[in-house]
Amino acid sequence: MTKNGSAHPSRKVRRRGSIDVVDAKVAVDLATAQTYSENVFLFVPNLIGYTRIILAGLSLHFMSYHPKYCTLAYVVSCLLDAVDGQAARALGQTSKFGAVLDMVTDRCTTSCLLCYLSSVYPNYALAFQFLIALDFSSHYMHMYSSLVTGSRSHKLVTSEVSRILWYYYNDSRTLFFFCAGNELFFVSLYLMKWVHTPIGLGVYSSWLAHLTWPELVAIPSAFVCAGKNVINVVQLWKASKILVGVDLAERAHAREVQAKKE
Repeated sequence: MTKNGSAHPSRKVRRRGSIDVVDAKVAVDLATAQTYSENVFLFVPNLIGYTRIILAGLSLHFMSYHPKYCTLAYVVSCLLDAVDGQAARALGQTSKFGAVLDMVTDRCTTSCLLCYLSSVYPNYALAFQFLIALDFSSHYMHMYSSLVTGSRSHKLVTSEVSRILWYYYNDSRTLFFFCAGNELFFVSLYLMKWVHTPIGLGVYSSWLAHLTWPELVAIPSAFVCAGKNVINVVQLWKASKILVGVDLAERAHAREVQAKKE
């Protein structure tokens, strides 16, 4: 027992896979009583995460009337996504809160931009809604399947589970390429609404005569975006299979326990 009469935190810990599962009440008490020297909320990578949220909010504020400020804030917010993870590892400040904060910020930032693109390109609203649904569902199910199988991080995917996801999450260059290319495509679509001046490539080909620089950027980045969403489909399917496998294992275990009682 602790001084205030509550159960000791160590007695509230269960083992599941490779991580400790802490009772929710104990976790809340620990977070409330944390000291300044060990305050997870104030870890440097999490402070970077808060900065990303503020910049994303600013980009949304300027999105409908000031494309330069919007693009600058949005791009910096996305680039900081590549910094917080490196800071966490360098400073020894990796945390589950930081990992979830990073993922939630990514999902919400991109979704807000896609919502705006739905209003700008109403004929493609259904496609943008599909991308939002796929992005949220694949990452949520992947995160949940990682938790129920005891993984310390959603990025710790083995090649036995999926070679595609293993290469995607375990090679930082691949991860950055697809994430950056995906966001670059959406930002290009946003800027296409504002930029209408051709860049003067008509001397090379007639169909390039009216091409603007956002359209030029959108063409190659569209293929990266398509690849990123193929990965999302793979992630959704693999997570679904993992969750079904866990269900089957738990049901088999329950039948064994019931058989022993009988």
